[in-house]
Amino acid sequence: MKSTFCCSGTEPAPWLAGLRAALPQAQIELWQAGALPADYAVVWAPPQQFFDEQPQLRGVFAIGAGVDALLKLRLPPHATLVRLDDAGMAVQMAEYVCHAVIRHFRELDVYAADIRQGHWTFRKPRNRADFPVGVMGLGVLGARVAQALAHFEFPVLGWSRSAKAIDGVRCFSGSAQFHDFLAASRVLVNLLPLTPDTRDILNRATLSRLQPGGYVINVARGAHLVDDDLLALLDSGHLAGAMLDVFRTEPLPPEHPFWRHPKITITPHTSARTLRETSIGQIAGKIAAFERGEPVAGLVDREQGY
Repeated sequence: MKSTFCCSGTEPAPWLAGLRAALPQAQIELWQAGALPADYAVVWAPPQQFFDEQPQLRGVFAIGAGVDALLKLRLPPHATLVRLDDAGMAVQMAEYVCHAVIRHFRELDVYAADIRQGHWTFRKPRNRADFPVGVMGLGVLGARVAQALAHFEFPVLGWSRSAKAIDGVRCFSGSAQFHDFLAASRVLVNLLPLTPDTRDILNRATLSRLQPGGYVINVARGAHLVDDDLLALLDSGHLAGAMLDVFRTEPLPPEHPFWRHPKITITPHTSARTLRETSIGQIAGKIAAFERGEPVAGLVDREQGY
């Protein structure tokens, strides 16, 4: 069994050492142009040349949860594409989103601004029942986020393409229930995979359906959000604010208005980072199961895009 490692922007040495320790029976090498054929590939942002030179691959294992960038490439037609299920990202995402929701609900950003000006102020406590939180996307990450929010006793709603059932979460599904889901939400959290159907889904029409004073949290992909539509709804007052971790162009260009808008908080795509040791263990386990002919979790449906 031979595997090849091709992860752009990633220091390969610790990954190779970890994979070799976890799969001692395998030959695992760093990919270089013209390398010999391999059975499996561990990848992140590989060049098209990589797949052109490895048409015999049986399995392609991504070191992240999102695979939209990989699906833009021409992958070997018979290779199975596999993503990480969690690898420590779900708890990070739950931390981030809960922080964002609580920060907005408790008006901690307002208090912070007052403190910076030397003002000791008081604001009337808000009612959680008035802040229903809608989570778009109920996969491994979305389900964990929804359950974490429910622990703080917010009304939590969830929407997904297919029907789901999660304790403590009012679930909606399909296009027929999408508008009802939006209308029932005041805070909207986006955790959808990026597909042709979900690109630009956070636009003027959808965001206008949120309850007045809505708040948007995008931790999925920048291409889900129509930037100008968000800015217009913030300036009109229909939306109270937004916390954004992902952007159409990253790093966010210095001239982008998100940097300076008083109602927008940005973070540098850090809501959930790949944890190397946990990811190595999960990928090694998937490769071993694949080699034994056993079921493997995280298989990607290329038609659906996730």
